[in-house]
Amino acid sequence: MNARGTILAGRPAPLGAHFDGGGVNFALFSEHARRVTLCLFSDDGEREIARIPLPECDGHVWHGYVPGLTPGQQYGYRVDGPYRPFEGHRFNPNKLLIDPYATRLSGHLQWDDALMGYDLSSPEVDLSFDTRDSAPFVPRSVVTAAGPAGDWARPETPLRSTVIYEAHVGGLTRLKPRIAAPGTLRALGQPEMLDYLSDLGVTAVQLLPVHAFLDDRFLVDRGLRNYWGYQSIGFFAPDPRYLSQGDIAEMRDTVRALHGAGIELLLDVVYNHSGEGNQLGPTIAFRGLDNASYYRLAHDRRFYVDDTGTGNALNLDHPMVLRMVMDSLRYWVEVMGVDGFRFDLCTTLGRTGEGGFATSASFFAAIRQDPVLSRVKLIAEPWDVGHGGYQLGAFPPPFLEWNDKFRDGVRRFWRGDAGIVPDLAERLTGSARQFDHSGRAATASVNLITAHDGFTLRDLVSYNHRHNDANGEGNADGHSGNFSDNMGVEGDTDDPAILAARAARVRAMLATLFLSQGTPMLTAGDELGRSQQGNNNAYCQDNPTSWIDWAGADWQLQGFVRDLIAFRKAHPILAQKLFLHSRERIVDGVEDLFWRRPDGAVMQTGDWQDPHLQCLCAEIRTVSGTPYYDVLLEASIFAVFNAGDRVEVNLPLAPDDLGWKWAIETAAPQHSLQRVPNGSVSVPGASVSVFVLDPPGAAPGTNSAVGRPRDPE
Repeated sequence: MNARGTILAGRPAPLGAHFDGGGVNFALFSEHARRVTLCLFSDDGEREIARIPLPECDGHVWHGYVPGLTPGQQYGYRVDGPYRPFEGHRFNPNKLLIDPYATRLSGHLQWDDALMGYDLSSPEVDLSFDTRDSAPFVPRSVVTAAGPAGDWARPETPLRSTVIYEAHVGGLTRLKPRIAAPGTLRALGQPEMLDYLSDLGVTAVQLLPVHAFLDDRFLVDRGLRNYWGYQSIGFFAPDPRYLSQGDIAEMRDTVRALHGAGIELLLDVVYNHSGEGNQLGPTIAFRGLDNASYYRLAHDRRFYVDDTGTGNALNLDHPMVLRMVMDSLRYWVEVMGVDGFRFDLCTTLGRTGEGGFATSASFFAAIRQDPVLSRVKLIAEPWDVGHGGYQLGAFPPPFLEWNDKFRDGVRRFWRGDAGIVPDLAERLTGSARQFDHSGRAATASVNLITAHDGFTLRDLVSYNHRHNDANGEGNADGHSGNFSDNMGVEGDTDDPAILAARAARVRAMLATLFLSQGTPMLTAGDELGRSQQGNNNAYCQDNPTSWIDWAGADWQLQGFVRDLIAFRKAHPILAQKLFLHSRERIVDGVEDLFWRRPDGAVMQTGDWQDPHLQCLCAEIRTVSGTPYYDVLLEASIFAVFNAGDRVEVNLPLAPDDLGWKWAIETAAPQHSLQRVPNGSVSVPGASVSVFVLDPPGAAPGTNSAVGRPRDPE
């Protein structure tokens, strides 16, 4: 066994700590360091037992090889260099630093003033220099034996068939009955969860951040936690709180289990900033490794560019920082088996050296040419808080984008806002104004009504105002423009009329989501009637406020959502690749889309401009220009979106060999499938109705009606 003091030259690649069977090679990037010291710890992580300077530096990569070390070895780094904040340098060898390539961390940060590179009591604040040792408070990096996982049997679900389920691994599983290791990644892969997800019909689970992250000090001081996880500190390591036994193999096992059920796993990733904050934040990783390289600095290099609202922004213009991000992404795909990513504040990743957004930015160029990453699902959150940060529709293929215009337009239409019908029409057809360019498909629009950030669907119809007092910020945090409507009473009520109206609006919004062109995303728990009691910013609520209450679930609503998803899958006309533009089709000279008034007439300019119009009818066919091999077999779908009162709707004349079948009526949650004659039908108010063309002699069960409840077991 090595005395843990001997070191050999080693090699500069790969970066991180890699066990080869005989020892461990350590490699770390720092362009401006004068010395990098490897710190080894006892098996329990309590004692620092060796400090070994890395002997070699090639291309600013410091490296060395320690024979005899094995997986499980705990370590960290101390990096010596200039401490000149005005020049952007904040080296402090008194601070133990996390390896940015560590694939496992021993635990979580323990807040103490010693974590700061400066003396908090000094009048010079961050210009001062602190000499206290931070090692007792910093999690150790841990050597693992993880290597290439080989071939993954991925579902590779086409985008046109994809239904995303955004979930928090803890909140989804914490209260799930009869499940092992609730609140962890292991729980997500248990048969009980797989059965639930499969029965619901979702094809991809998108997890809120599972990268190692820290709990902000101000939250810890309030007795709260960073529940959502948007303060990453390690881009290769799963957060220890999500590992039931501290073994990163749990992540791979869960991915395999999901794949076995035909479900993809997408990760919400935060490469736009780190958890170290601004110049007054702790020195625990990147700041101490090489502040001037890892972060985008302001003209006065003492300070940070902050387009993220978190105090800092990672410098993806630097090739080694970009390499770290790319290595991290490939690690999660190739070693951990994940199927794609949702990029938090993705506009920041596309900002160039001058601070502007560009589709030609290094990050996008690197992704698009990468033979691994260009093949997985990539989703952008298309904004940040910096100048020109709102970039919906501007991202290059193959990126999909969260579409907040869909979210807000659908909310406003069903709330009854005036003049919203034209906007609804755009959202139903894939938001072509934003996405129909550069060879992008209609699936580029990720349609959502809710997400982790904001009201739940139930709260959207139960509260006019946010109720975030439990966050400890005087109810000043969270969105103020929610386009919500409490239907007459703020919060919970026993009034049967209000409860019925709320339930009907929820069903109408859900139907709008799953009937729209694009890629639908459902927020976990919305299908079960989950409430956060009006908290629209529950980022720090790691408690029943955020967890799914399985015992109190609305299983009738869940059955309705399950049937909606099944209906969408059974009718590919609702999920086409090309955009609907009311263009004539070569095959029959008939337009692919008709917008109609309730009386059956085609919408004219004056109709679109009517601020009082509350009912929109859409007759949808296979898109003009669809290649012959992709032409859909079904003839047409006729959908009525009625936010007003009950109305008589004239159905389009059905061809002689076909007849209309009323498949969905959201006002009646247990609506039965029924054929309707040519002519008019009475469509309930505040509802969505859908009619499909079927041969008159077709069996009654040819298309399933939506909304029949089922028991959870």
